[in-house]
Amino acid sequence: MEIVSSDYRIQSVLGRLERIIDNENQRIGRDPEFDLKVSNAHKSRCLYELAMLFRDTDPKELAKGYIDQMHGLKKKLALNAQRVEAHMNAVRAVADLLKNAVKDADADGTYSQEQFLFCEH
Repeated sequence: MEIVSSDYRIQSVLGRLERIIDNENQRIGRDPEFDLKVSNAHKSRCLYELAMLFRDTDPKELAKGYIDQMHGLKKKLALNAQRVEAHMNAVRAVADLLKNAVKDADADGTYSQEQFLFCEH
């Protein structure tokens, strides 16, 4: 009975992880309402659960279906890593633009406090 229960749990977590990754891959960078932080927390939870389920499992006992599904997940995770990286690069670029715009707006031709103190000496 333990094997059936473990198989069901593995199948359930793999399915949930696949849905999370598919959703994230579809929505990241396209849907302004998408919450990457929440999605990442769900994804991390699934990966943790899988690690715990597989911890005591002999790899030879894994069903072929799990192996095939995990290969598919590996490909989806690779795509996911690329999309998350692209998203983070875009966020950094926008943050740099905003930071530079603020810096330029502050440089209105007057002396800063540090520059003023330097001029007094």
